[in-house]
Amino acid sequence: MIWNPQMETIDRQSLEKLQLERLQNTVKWVYERVPMYRQRLDESTIRPQDIQSLRDIARLPFTVKDDLRDHYPYGLFAVPMRDVVRIHASSGTTGRPTVVGYTREDLDMWSEAMARLIVMAGGCADDIVQISFGYGLFTGALGLHQGWEKVGASVVPISSGNTERQINLMRDFGVTALVATPSYAMYMCEVAEKMNALKDLKLRIGVFGAEGSTEEMRAQLEKRWGIIATENYGLSEIVGPGVAGECTCKCGMHINEDLFYCEIVDPETGEPLPDGELGELVITPLKKQALPLLRYRTHDMTRIFREPCACGRTTARMQKIAGRSDDMLIIRGVNVFPSQIESVLLKVEGIGPNYEIIVTRENYMDRLEVRCELTDARLLDAYAELEALTKKIRERLRVVLQIDAKVTLVSPNTLKRFEGKARRVTDLR
Repeated sequence: MIWNPQMETIDRQSLEKLQLERLQNTVKWVYERVPMYRQRLDESTIRPQDIQSLRDIARLPFTVKDDLRDHYPYGLFAVPMRDVVRIHASSGTTGRPTVVGYTREDLDMWSEAMARLIVMAGGCADDIVQISFGYGLFTGALGLHQGWEKVGASVVPISSGNTERQINLMRDFGVTALVATPSYAMYMCEVAEKMNALKDLKLRIGVFGAEGSTEEMRAQLEKRWGIIATENYGLSEIVGPGVAGECTCKCGMHINEDLFYCEIVDPETGEPLPDGELGELVITPLKKQALPLLRYRTHDMTRIFREPCACGRTTARMQKIAGRSDDMLIIRGVNVFPSQIESVLLKVEGIGPNYEIIVTRENYMDRLEVRCELTDARLLDAYAELEALTKKIRERLRVVLQIDAKVTLVSPNTLKRFEGKARRVTDLR
């Protein structure tokens, strides 16, 4: 099923015509209403009327997260506060939070974007969906909530935490769809297994997001829950979840291209890259009113491709996020993404899905340690087997990362679990 065939199966020529029209309107909107953009466009000697083709977007200035922090809280809003009906914000753990606002029209657009992604993931009006994202200023929970309601599903807004109660309600309410981070969904599955509750559940699909995950993590979730697991993508500065999502073919995330113009650029130079090349995702929302942004640098590394999809949708797709350019670890001159380590670990029999990456510096030399859980604690007493398993993991990591890493195997259920976004890396340098 396709929620909005008119936009999800649109031909490329008609789509690009619509994108250009909306881009021109967005540039005019920010130039007239947001002082920061007016100043930057004037400094670049660019006027809204200079945008005559989609290629002209490369002439526009980038926007970065610090721009939102520097204009905290409402300095980038393009409408008066009487027109803002909702406010979300980041946690602000690394400085001032980034604040985002929505008009009623923005919320309608957001709900439409989410409805498309939910339906392409297999959701429908008959579903009972449990939303195990944390509610609050975080955009994920309410974004998915309003999308599922637009589809017509029954929403259980349970939030995160109190996991045994979550499993009990999932069983009692006959929940068929789960919304959570992949890491929390994995922890929920562990708890359900301990409660011997999996056999009593009706869960059929998982709609996961808010953190990156690998194909190996998806395989674990599908196998242990017995579900179809899809991933969706977004970020609060742009709208929240809703930028892109997987259909059940699971061959890339379809971008809502009529609502968000996506580019791939070289993270070092900012120069545009052609389809198929790995680079940094840059997004320009095309219908945002309260907080319209030009060329927002996400720091997320991916690639875009436009080959036809078996589902019938014609929109471009983006690959699963390979990592973040600002989260990439440089270990002894080598670029390391946590997702590379996860992919290795989840292919090793006897190793669980939870892990921790510790980076230190000793005698001016970077050291990488990977801590991972065994699935069977009895192995800790079998020294030869433990050594063999440790050696296997070290060798596989060395092949993928091209550097050596210390591997520490710990007892099951030892490492920290996360109810929100998983924080796998501790950099002590």
